Amino acid sequence: MRDGFIKAGAATPKVKVADVTFNRERMEEMAREAGERGVKLLVFPELAMTAYTCGDLFGQKLLLEAAKEGLKEFAAGTADLDMLIFVGLPWAQDGKLYNVAAAVKGGKVLGLVPKLHLPNYGEFYEARNFEPGNEEPVLVDWEGEKIPMGSRLLFVCRELPALQVGAEICEDLWVACPPSTEHAIAGATVIVNCSASDETTGKSDYRLSLTAGQSARLVCGYIYASAGDGESSQDLVFGGHNIIAENGTVLAQSPRFQTGLWTADLDLERLESERRRMSTFQIRGRENYRIVEFSLKMEETRLERSFDPAPFVPGNAADRRKRCEEILSIQAMGLKKRLEHTGCRDAVVGISGGLDSTLALLVTARAFDLLGIPRNRIHSITMPCFGTTDRTYQNACRMTKELGAELREVDIREAVTLHFQNIGHDSQVHDVTYENSQARERTQVLMDIANQVGGMVIGTGDMSELALGWATYNGDHMSMYGVNASVPKTLVRHLVRYYADTCGEEALREVLLDVLDTPVSPELLPPEDGAISQKTEDLVGPYELHDFFLYQILRFGSRPAKIFRMALLAFDGQYSRETVLKWLKVFYRRFFAQQFKRSCLPDGPKVGSVAVSPRGDLRMPSDACARLWLEEVEKLS
Repeated sequence: MRDGFIKAGAATPKVKVADVTFNRERMEEMAREAGERGVKLLVFPELAMTAYTCGDLFGQKLLLEAAKEGLKEFAAGTADLDMLIFVGLPWAQDGKLYNVAAAVKGGKVLGLVPKLHLPNYGEFYEARNFEPGNEEPVLVDWEGEKIPMGSRLLFVCRELPALQVGAEICEDLWVACPPSTEHAIAGATVIVNCSASDETTGKSDYRLSLTAGQSARLVCGYIYASAGDGESSQDLVFGGHNIIAENGTVLAQSPRFQTGLWTADLDLERLESERRRMSTFQIRGRENYRIVEFSLKMEETRLERSFDPAPFVPGNAADRRKRCEEILSIQAMGLKKRLEHTGCRDAVVGISGGLDSTLALLVTARAFDLLGIPRNRIHSITMPCFGTTDRTYQNACRMTKELGAELREVDIREAVTLHFQNIGHDSQVHDVTYENSQARERTQVLMDIANQVGGMVIGTGDMSELALGWATYNGDHMSMYGVNASVPKTLVRHLVRYYADTCGEEALREVLLDVLDTPVSPELLPPEDGAISQKTEDLVGPYELHDFFLYQILRFGSRPAKIFRMALLAFDGQYSRETVLKWLKVFYRRFFAQQFKRSCLPDGPKVGSVAVSPRGDLRMPSDACARLWLEEVEKLS
């Protein structure tokens, strides 16, 4: 359970209708299997102790007494398991019959959650046998003790307070105001649902979207366990469709028409972080709930959950194309508005032949098309200097020509050399002054040309560079509108490729593909044998690692140890432990030290859930200390 991970399970046993002994034994077997797999929270289907399809047999006292006896034996039989288990059964109380989920842990029944909404339409006739449950908990007799029974129960783990479990039963989820909504608002981070949802054409898709949607709406984990094989097929068939979802994402689901146990790892810290971030998620009404505490051993969860090494880039090709089109549209529409507002009909883009300036030029062309402004009013400026290679220079020129923009070349070698003389810098010393003088000269050229044409300088820097501070202050750091400011480097590549694949112009496609094949470099040091000598990722580390770190830090506020753990799994076989740790240290050191550059960023459109704008997502002081984070990173060595 370290780092807030807890393994959850949804189990569908084979049942026999009204055979409590058989059903209990199958559930005990599955509970033991779950224990071997490290499950800490297990959910069985609705009325699993007797089977859901008993019909009027629920009126038989013998069956009801057997169900309670079965619960007693199940609790005793699983007493040694370190697991909170929810079991469905009929419960006779005060002359009425209720459909309940019993919470079992350590040989005891901790509480009973009754079903509130009884379907009595279509194929369902539950009101014939059952009474709607009570919301306000009451105490009922059980084996010489008093246990709470009511919908408003929260089961809270002492050792892991982030684990707060609320329960509902089948139809409760399908109504307009599900009990789980109230549970979550009261603090529940995980909702369990003991269900018996029969199969009809198309129902499984709706069930899946309903469960995933509720987990997103409530920012919670949702465990849905449904009845399956063995239920009476007199009129219905039950598919055992089990679902485990987290904040809108389906972590696991069973194939239908099978029995078995399905597990997934819920990230409670992630859920807590998301709730803290959302000012509209308000905890209230907790005073109306009865808190039932339970204990779990603090053991490390054997993670089966996968972690996307490229969280900014959809893995599915169709989703990726859709995302790329959407982002290009957001970027272009943002620039379109700025051009309209300022009355600018000219734009100035410094084009290097690299990925970022290529994307900025493509976005500018799209914005001009939206405004109906001829593309020849895009002034594409190439500024060769000491580190420029023929490959990038030729690509910059060819790209500009194919897009129909105006190409202007301003060789800055002489100006930078004179600048070195003016400040007394030895041009043979290839230090930060040598590099940044070139970057600042380029920005000066762009700004002055913008003044000449009455236009606007379009920024090219991406979010990954901004996170690392890999930008020259008042150099490439500055523009009048930064279209790439919230696009991470790992996504820039896919946006350019998408444009290449969809532009319908073979010559443009060829040059874009060559840009994609060019190593990422600021080209501020002289080339070696005509090739790029200064490769960014050799200096600051792989961007795919840094983008992974950035996403986990800003999106979920994860601590270094957890990020390191997830990165080792995400990049297993690709990067060694030592390599991941090395660049994690670099990320934290640079991220904190370079905030002053982000504090004065030009305007630019937000395109995703993570951004570093000082006016929006990242209100971080420029002089914040990185000590806490770096100390934890050091402990990982």
